[in-house]
Amino acid sequence: MLLLVSVRGEDEVAAALVGGADIIDAKDPARGALGPVSPATLRAIAARVPETVAFGAALGDFGSPDAVRRAVAGVAISPRRTATYVKLGFAGERSEAVVTSLIAAALGAAGPGMMVVPVAYADHERAGSPAPEAVLRATLSAGARGYLIDTWAKDGRGLLDCIALGRLRTLSGAVRAAGLLLAIAGSLTPAALDRLAGLADVVGVRGAACRGGRDGRVDADLVRRLRVRLHGTLPAAAEAS
Repeated sequence: MLLLVSVRGEDEVAAALVGGADIIDAKDPARGALGPVSPATLRAIAARVPETVAFGAALGDFGSPDAVRRAVAGVAISPRRTATYVKLGFAGERSEAVVTSLIAAALGAAGPGMMVVPVAYADHERAGSPAPEAVLRATLSAGARGYLIDTWAKDGRGLLDCIALGRLRTLSGAVRAAGLLLAIAGSLTPAALDRLAGLADVVGVRGAACRGGRDGRVDADLVRRLRVRLHGTLPAAAEAS
């Protein structure tokens, strides 16, 4: 499983890279589960991420195709760097048909090499969004190639507090059978990572990589421990740091 670390500013990128993150994700934790950073901050973060490291951005939650298109177009940073992954959620939108249209709008606005990743919330009733299974159906109908299961409320409850492990395994099997990239996130602790081993292609963390929780700062040593837990080793660049 690849390790995605969410950073809120350029000053956190180095620690994530030194720790061995496989993917750097731009996200403002003060703005919710998928809080987008400002355009200026996005550019500053992107400038610190090497071309050899995948880069992603949280875009927020949407109910309007026009808003989706504007947000996706906004992550085309420059000719040399475009976000690899863009994540969008649907808090407040309960219609599976509308979610399908929002994903389709994102795909239409995505640039070359960009992967649109719809986000299903395990605590979907609190988010006011469709269940994870419905978001998966919408993802497949629209033709997206990625799918993320996360938590909407960042209140200390983790992913496995919001969805049964058996249900998660069933979803994982369906996503894998469809040939999609599967990511999981949601206040994941090191112990939770052990229980989730092998279920996804990408594991996303913020709080577990920070001193002081998700509102703290990314710490290279915490990232390194997560990396070793997932991979058993560090990449050469991180070992040399």
